[in-house]
Amino acid sequence: MVLTGVSGAGKTLALQTLEDIGYFCIDNLLPSLLKTLTIRVKQGQRVAVVVDTRSGEPLTSAVQAIQHLRARHIPVQVLFLDCADEVLLRRFKETRRPHPLTSRDMEGGQQEKGVPALLRYSLPHAIARERELLAPLREIADRVLDTTLFRPHDLREAMRAIAGEEDVPAPLRLRIVSFGYKYGIPTDADLVFDVRFLRNPHYVPELQPLTGTDSSVQDYVLSDKGTQAFLVELERFLTHLLPQYQQEGKAYLTIAIGCTGGRHRSVVLANYLCDWFTQQGYRATVEHRDLERGEE
Repeated sequence: MVLTGVSGAGKTLALQTLEDIGYFCIDNLLPSLLKTLTIRVKQGQRVAVVVDTRSGEPLTSAVQAIQHLRARHIPVQVLFLDCADEVLLRRFKETRRPHPLTSRDMEGGQQEKGVPALLRYSLPHAIARERELLAPLREIADRVLDTTLFRPHDLREAMRAIAGEEDVPAPLRLRIVSFGYKYGIPTDADLVFDVRFLRNPHYVPELQPLTGTDSSVQDYVLSDKGTQAFLVELERFLTHLLPQYQQEGKAYLTIAIGCTGGRHRSVVLANYLCDWFTQQGYRATVEHRDLERGEE
């Protein structure tokens, strides 16, 4: 799939959505390199690339490359993202991101004939000029998607439908982090669970110098009836909650598990949750933020 279109129409979010559902993605690919992706497509890999005015190469070369691939029976879908000019103007002003054509001329740095220099660098003219440069790609597009009235969620859903994934739940990648409250709560956590109420191995002399990665500490924590009751409720809660995040198109979720020092209880439960999530079919990773800090 070749994504193209006007700047500000949502190409970045569209590409990220395709990446989340398993596409091999490249942003701002040089048109002359399109043919090099043939081998990946022949191997059965889904590939998505963004080709637009940022490359500096004439976009007619992208048209030629796409026509060459189609002539060789390589399936290429061209999706053009468009948006009303007044909405593009508002989006650029809200994000304060520069338009790719406001600071440089894609035709080699020469002033365009009949266009005053100051106007050439204005945002409205950059949008109009970009439409002219993109015209060859729009002409061969299989589909034009107007994102004028789209919210981010709408664009994600539209991309999943175009990719034939509308009936498949959006993949949710889980990151489980153990931490110690004495060092502060992870600032990037979406969900935080405090497990300081569980039986503490720190007060068992033979377990104190060990960590939650040790089997004896794991047995001590997980065999406790309080831990077992808590995990039953936690699993029930997460089983209900995670599909709701998926329905809204959330791609990443960070779950933080905290105990006092971040070396025993939180480590055991973070590892347990990572294994449990994997068994439920989620892609999960675990990290222990404070495991090596030791006791102060």
